Amino acid sequence: MKSDISNKLKAFGPGILFASTCIGVSHLVQSTRAGADFGFQLVAFILLANLFKYPFFEFGSRFAAATKKNLLEGYLAEGKWVLWVYFILSLASMFTVTAAVTFVTAGMFNNLTGVTLDPAYISGIILVICTLILALGKYSILDTLLKVIGSVLLISTLVAFFGALYKGKVTPVENFVPKDIFERDSIIFIIALMGWMPTAVDLSTWNSLWTIERMKQTGYVPKLKEILADFNFGYIVTAVLAICFLTLGAKVMYGTGIELSNNSTIFSDQVVTLYTSALGNWAYLIIATAAFSVMFSTTITVVDGFGRAMGETTRLLFFKKADAKNTYKWMMIIVSAISFLFILLLSSNLKDLVDLATTLSFVIAPVIAIINYRVITSKQIPDDYKPGKKLLLLAKSGIVFLTVFAVIYIAVYFFL
Repeated sequence: MKSDISNKLKAFGPGILFASTCIGVSHLVQSTRAGADFGFQLVAFILLANLFKYPFFEFGSRFAAATKKNLLEGYLAEGKWVLWVYFILSLASMFTVTAAVTFVTAGMFNNLTGVTLDPAYISGIILVICTLILALGKYSILDTLLKVIGSVLLISTLVAFFGALYKGKVTPVENFVPKDIFERDSIIFIIALMGWMPTAVDLSTWNSLWTIERMKQTGYVPKLKEILADFNFGYIVTAVLAICFLTLGAKVMYGTGIELSNNSTIFSDQVVTLYTSALGNWAYLIIATAAFSVMFSTTITVVDGFGRAMGETTRLLFFKKADAKNTYKWMMIIVSAISFLFILLLSSNLKDLVDLATTLSFVIAPVIAIINYRVITSKQIPDDYKPGKKLLLLAKSGIVFLTVFAVIYIAVYFFL
């Protein structure tokens, strides 16, 4: 019995990293905005995005369990062109994604400390710190740090959620007019919301990389059911918290006429106020600390994930004899440096920066989904590890879902 529990704990970790990646901009920013601007009208879109994206993230963990390799190696086995497609699509989004999460983190830091420095320069400092922590401490520090941070925010959010339910909805201002979800700007926001709900599909490669790294760290090779249990736990937590954040926005801000700010520091104060409105002003410092912590955890996870995934991709494509640790470190530095330049260029408008990052992620999602489906149904996977008919049906439905909304976005953005 003790041995079973010990083995499950050894497998436990990558799912938490996945959850930490998700519970950042998609939840603190996009889900909160969804509730504040539309009330509960967008709940279905959040649930559908979580449902239809599920197979493609699960495939990353399943591939690692089946082959003891990362998903990028699976892409390469299907043909070098497949890995090239992933490489090009990742280049199109990774700097904007990293810039968005880091800039929000900088706003959370300024709000917590009262510092008045330009968030763009705070972002640069945060990126340097994240890169140094990962280069020196590697996976073990990341794993331990995020388990603690994730627990604090999970408890804080659930308490605030039930507090908001208890207090009830705020009274709408006079002449309040709800937003129409069929307007052009609303459609664009809904697709941006789903773009990172729970996160971008191309991040599915990270699950496999973290799973393999966890095996190296513990020296234990988990069974498929242990790896999937860890992943499913993290995935369910992210889905539940997305609804919690939307509820906080809907209960505390919807109908008040208050717009979420484009200034990252002011926005951060507004988000923390959502919690204190439900819990009381005594909780402000606690929640501000938790909010900064979770955004910092998202930033460090994103720097690690892109560094690890793109480092491995460049190694497989260009430098097969290179040491994987070195390509990982160099790619982290490159991702951080160029993302900082993006922040300097785009930091004047937080909402536009976030919407750009999330929308790019959604538009490329169908391609990554098709690639993941191709790999998980290939001869690389032993029959005992292949998904069942229901999961494959959900995956096919997910490809249709992602494609339809990507086409809708392009049509609305360019022709309406």
